[in-house]
Amino acid sequence: MGLALLSAVSQGILWGIMVLGVFITYKLLDIADLTVDGSFALGGCVCAVLVVGGVDPVVAVLAAMLAGMVAGAVTGFLHTVFEIPAILAGILTQIGLWSINLRIMGKSNTPLLKNDTIFSVVGDLTGLSSNTVAMIVGVGVAVLIIALLYWFFGTEIGSACRATGNNEAMVRALGVNTKVTKLIALTLSNGLVGLSGGLICESQKYADIGMGTGAIVIGLAAIVIGEVLWRVLPWAKLHSFGGRLTAAVVGSVVYFLIRAIVLQLGMDANDMKLLSAIIVALALCVPVVWEKYQLRRNYKLALRDEGGR
Repeated sequence: MGLALLSAVSQGILWGIMVLGVFITYKLLDIADLTVDGSFALGGCVCAVLVVGGVDPVVAVLAAMLAGMVAGAVTGFLHTVFEIPAILAGILTQIGLWSINLRIMGKSNTPLLKNDTIFSVVGDLTGLSSNTVAMIVGVGVAVLIIALLYWFFGTEIGSACRATGNNEAMVRALGVNTKVTKLIALTLSNGLVGLSGGLICESQKYADIGMGTGAIVIGLAAIVIGEVLWRVLPWAKLHSFGGRLTAAVVGSVVYFLIRAIVLQLGMDANDMKLLSAIIVALALCVPVVWEKYQLRRNYKLALRDEGGR
């Protein structure tokens, strides 16, 4: 049980990098970008092929990130230039990436069992277990990315990207080209997704054509869970941008812990997609129901106080 939970934590941190990418489009642009399912697998496929070809594993991961950025740029191009709705543009790119990923690998999966990866190299140097190494590498990369995102979205262009999702008409009225900000956000988002796909590929020692299936659901669940948990912590400052980014990664870890616990309790692995959908639905519904309950309760208390007078 302890080993399974440790593995869940390490996987949750690595997937948390993907969640940061989903956070950019879902929370900042208010778009559920379905490119994620394809760009995650794209990152894994590119990384696997390069590692098998003898390329340095760090370079392979960076190439995976660049491949994800290209995928995001395609979605952004379809959405901004041809004015295709964002969700449909994401679907089109995702469908196209399925065939592209097959072309890249030449088969449905590529094992890395005989090749060095970032995790195997660090493990050989430190003598630590694979799960511990995955946690260390994942935390290091996640902290670096959160710091860079915090800096970038504090710049002028980054602030314009954030404002685009809040009030696009106002941002356009201020002279900002919202097509450019959307393109930047989608490119950056899928770059992080591709990076996560490459890291997951090296961590699990293989890439599979279906490894990105359901990634957007995991991302949305992690974001909502993270924000709900962060809100109940008395010392947390969810209103700060850095806190929200951290909450996304924390939510990813909690999500994978829930999955691990449920599997340990005997749930059929084939039902995990159903569990994921239920977790997302609950995470989205519970805050709304709680807010309505609080409003109704406050209204009744106000009426009672008014009647007492």
